[in-house]
Amino acid sequence: MRKMIIAGNWKMNKDIKETFDFLLPLKNNLIGQNLNVEVVVCPPFTSLFIASDILRETNIKIGAQNMFYEVEGAYTGEISPKMLKSVRCEYVILGHSERRRYFGETDEIVNKKVKKAIEFGLKPIVCVGETLEERENGETFKVLEKQIKGVLEGLTYEQMRNVVIAYEPVWAIGTGRNATPDQAQEAQRFIRELVAGLFNDGIAQNLTIQYGGSVTPENAYSLLSQPDVDGALVGGASLKVDAFLKIIKAGETASVEKKN
Repeated sequence: MRKMIIAGNWKMNKDIKETFDFLLPLKNNLIGQNLNVEVVVCPPFTSLFIASDILRETNIKIGAQNMFYEVEGAYTGEISPKMLKSVRCEYVILGHSERRRYFGETDEIVNKKVKKAIEFGLKPIVCVGETLEERENGETFKVLEKQIKGVLEGLTYEQMRNVVIAYEPVWAIGTGRNATPDQAQEAQRFIRELVAGLFNDGIAQNLTIQYGGSVTPENAYSLLSQPDVDGALVGGASLKVDAFLKIIKAGETASVEKKN
C-alpha cells in the first residue's frame, strides 16, 4: 500500500512566533493518534529549528522548501542538505514551479538537487506540472514526460524508493482553480505509467504521487480518493490549523477506504 502524504508548503509565510502559534495546536490535535497518513510541515528556513523542537517525539515530519546541490562552500544565501539534516528535516520540496518561474531552475538543476538530497537521507518531493497554455494546447503529457525524464535522469532503482512526486498544474497554484478529480487522476496515472516504463512496475506502484494546486478542505476528499492520488502538497490552506486538519482528515478517510 502506497503511503498517503499530506504536506504543507508554507512558502514565504510565518515568522518564528507565528510558527509556534500554528504548530502547538496542530501538535495537540494530532498527538497520540495512529494516523494512516504521513503529515509533513515545510516552514521557511528561519523556522525549521523551532519547528523541529516543537514536533520532537511526534509523528509530524519536517520538510524544507528548497536546498542547494552542494554540501558547503561559497554559495551565498544557499542552504545545504547537511544543514537540513542538522535540524531533523526528513523531506525537501524540489523543483516547485515558483522556483522555476522566479529563480530559473531547470530540470537539470532539480535533478542534481534530487540526487544530493537522497545522498544525505532526505526524501525529495519533486514537483512537476504544466502551465495553462500548455494544457489548453494539449501538451500536458508531453510536458510531464519531459519534466519527469529530466528530474529523474540517472537515478537508480534504490534511489527511486525515496522519491515522492507532486503533480502541481501551474495554472492551479494559488489561483483558487484546482484540477478536477478526473484531471488529477489522468495526469497522475500518466506519471505512474511513465515511471513504470523508465524503471519498473514495482517502483511505479510503490511511488507516492501527490496532487498540489489550490487544495482546500472542500475539495480534498474528492481529489485524494482518486486511485493514483496519494496525498496532497498544500499551499494556502496549510497556513490555517483548522483547514490543514480537515485536509489531513480527508486524507485519513481516503487512505482507509483505499486499504479496504
